Amino acid sequence: MISRELVAASSIPLVLSILSFKESYGYAIIKSVRSLSENELDWTDGMLYPVLHRLEEQGWISSVWRTAENGRRRKYYKITKAGLDELEKRREQWAKVNLALERIWSQLED
Repeated sequence: MISRELVAASSIPLVLSILSFKESYGYAIIKSVRSLSENELDWTDGMLYPVLHRLEEQGWISSVWRTAENGRRRKYYKITKAGLDELEKRREQWAKVNLALERIWSQLED
């Protein structure tokens, strides 16, 4: 199981990544995270919606209410230009952290 701290730290780049491909609504984002992580990350509404609100406050995503084919109203989220810029920064940061960890672990194993 992945620690809550790592899940929380990865939530912003994960949501921005998913929304960089297409707009989506909350439950679909949760399903995407679960599917794309091969069930390693299992998010709940209570975890996702505060992240979405924070991203919207930052101007990294925007939202619009729509009525789905089944007649249900859903709030759809899409990434903004500022969100794409932030995603690129986050990807670079995660790549550096990953590289640093790999280097440290490989040196300690020798």
